[in-house]
Amino acid sequence: QVQLVESGGALVQPGGSLRLSCVASGSIGSIFTMGWFRQTPGKQRELAAEMFSTGSPNYADFVKGRFTISTDNAKNAVYLQMNNLKPEDTAVYYCNIYERSGQEYWGKGTLVTVSS
Repeated sequence: QVQLVESGGALVQPGGSLRLSCVASGSIGSIFTMGWFRQTPGKQRELAAEMFSTGSPNYADFVKGRFTISTDNAKNAVYLQMNNLKPEDTAVYYCNIYERSGQEYWGKGTLVTVSS
């Protein structure tokens, strides 16, 4: 059974930084992407950043220049460095792994709150 465990969510002031971590365990197939999505109440889950197996990242426009995604393939881990956080970044952040087979896994989420 595959499990994704996120950590790093917290309350931070506007302009601050956080680093989210996600470690996957279990039998994972060939990975196509590892990424981070976020969701606020009443809204659909949206992609924040993803890393393709080629090593190429993809960022949503609203995080470009502020967030950086990285992975450690040996650990099946994905990280999200978030800088210059804004109140509108407040959300539950979910880790995602998408296999080439089409199988998809989600973590339970970690809450990021940006507020003074």
